[in-house]
Amino acid sequence: MTVPGVGPVTSVRYVGAVDRVDRFANAHVLESYLGLTPGERSSSQKVRRTGITKAGPAKVRWALVQASWVLMRHRRNDPIVQWADGVMKRRGKRIAIVALSRKLAGILYAMWRDGTEYEPARAARLPDGDRG
Repeated sequence: MTVPGVGPVTSVRYVGAVDRVDRFANAHVLESYLGLTPGERSSSQKVRRTGITKAGPAKVRWALVQASWVLMRHRRNDPIVQWADGVMKRRGKRIAIVALSRKLAGILYAMWRDGTEYEPARAARLPDGDRG
């Protein structure tokens, strides 16, 4: 719960869904399990990206999205919120919130795996796929 926006409800739901952090090879696999990665409907000649897959536990995904809204509203100077603001300017508010949720899931994974606490500067510095 050292991550801003993540409270007891989000923590319990996340830990309950993940169960054992070593089940997942890296953060991206966990994000995919939680349904926070984009889907794809491609044929041999066209590549089509869809919205998030919504696979996995919906209540955990909901809790991470709510934590992202809290983070965006109350921690404006946090580096991870500055990163999400950049996404929001390019893609819109809702996409930025889901991207922040995906990033939070990866940060929580790395913190649990390594036994560390939240470091704002490090969280914003990491590219979206390099957390595991």
